[in-house]
Amino acid sequence: MLSKAKIKYINALQTKKVRIKEETFLVQGTKSVLELIKSEFTVKYLVVTKAFLEENNPTLYAGITTIEASEKELAAIGTFQSNNQVLAVVEMRKPKQLDLIKEEFILALDDIRDPGNLGTLIRLADWYGIKTVLCAHSCVDFYNPKVISSTMGSFTRIVPQYCDLKEVLQAYDGPVYGAYMEGENVHHVPLEPKGVLVIGNESKGINPALEPSIRKKLSIVGNGPTESLNAAIAAAILVDNFYRNM
Repeated sequence: MLSKAKIKYINALQTKKVRIKEETFLVQGTKSVLELIKSEFTVKYLVVTKAFLEENNPTLYAGITTIEASEKELAAIGTFQSNNQVLAVVEMRKPKQLDLIKEEFILALDDIRDPGNLGTLIRLADWYGIKTVLCAHSCVDFYNPKVISSTMGSFTRIVPQYCDLKEVLQAYDGPVYGAYMEGENVHHVPLEPKGVLVIGNESKGINPALEPSIRKKLSIVGNGPTESLNAAIAAAILVDNFYRNM
């Protein structure tokens, strides 16, 4: 049975302050939860509907506490109308020590505020096998339910590291690229997946304080009247160019 105390706790986890204090977050929806169960995250318990129990093999979630609830109850404690089968309460991972390797390709995100964009960027990193994603402290919280949902399960493999991006880039001695409107046409630059690619804020671009650390400015040249691309789309085009000769 889903108690009033559990309902209150789950609703409280929708705020960043409580998530940080409890070191706990929510995962919603069948696809994301099934990915979660296979990952290294520790699941405290699942809130499930009868339909979820009937449609999924119990061996998938063996050893995890399950609390049965109606679809109406589940919808009331979640943040998405489509979340009608399962919700997980999960422990956050402990942050790893930041250790950048010159030979790897790293995605650095500066002041990404939109949860959907951050989730898509994490999914993009997962698609290309990028293991390290850096986030400036001003980026939206990775454990925001909308970020987790928009990663489509990639959050189980890519956990970004929040840091002082200016400080990290200043100390890094590999190539650093940045996405700029006035940069060099990315199609004309010889690239390989090594170094750091910085993607800036959706409307303001890259923080000027980071510019001294950026050795090569890259631009996506368009042919239409649109003024700009959103951060996730721009990143996808740029990242693909780093891998185009692989």
